[in-house]
Amino acid sequence: MEDFPPLVARARSLARQTGFPLTREEAAGAGPSASLPGVGRFLAMLAAGCAGGRLGEMGTGVGIGAAWMASAMPADCTLITAEIDPDRAEAARKLLAGDRRVEVITGDSGVVLAGRGPFDLLFCDGGGDYAALVDLIRVGGRIVMDDVTPQRALPADSPLRGNDPKRVFFFADPRLVSVEVVLPDLENSLLAGTRIR
Repeated sequence: MEDFPPLVARARSLARQTGFPLTREEAAGAGPSASLPGVGRFLAMLAAGCAGGRLGEMGTGVGIGAAWMASAMPADCTLITAEIDPDRAEAARKLLAGDRRVEVITGDSGVVLAGRGPFDLLFCDGGGDYAALVDLIRVGGRIVMDDVTPQRALPADSPLRGNDPKRVFFFADPRLVSVEVVLPDLENSLLAGTRIR
């Protein structure tokens, strides 16, 4: 399924123009990459149910994840997205300038989003202090993290088979009820959790 909402299509085109990788393979471990379409559709589905909500994103890139959420969220929602790289933040700001519900902030997302919540949906498309992320979402709010490789797709000798910090965070934190969602390519997955306390 390769039909994209118009804003997402523009964000993907912007990624190509600026050389921002659309996949982890294109990034080749040298930095961040864009949200895959399966992740974007998942985010859009969650954003669509956030009536009157506040959405946050840590790691805007050039705006693909934000475009998915903004395209689906109800009119009474707001989205605050933070990007540490000034050039990428400026590209995303221009892309999303037509939507007054969206604010792009330049800076370390863990710092600039603190005090801007609590969020109903938080998409973490970057690193950070995992335990502190739960504090940014309200009880009943959801947190999503991508760039995960399903356990069955990991090499047999991968250290992530026994100790993946992302999985440990999602499944060991007693404040979350979590799930791993494997994307249709069976080579990528995301983690999602709902804060219960």
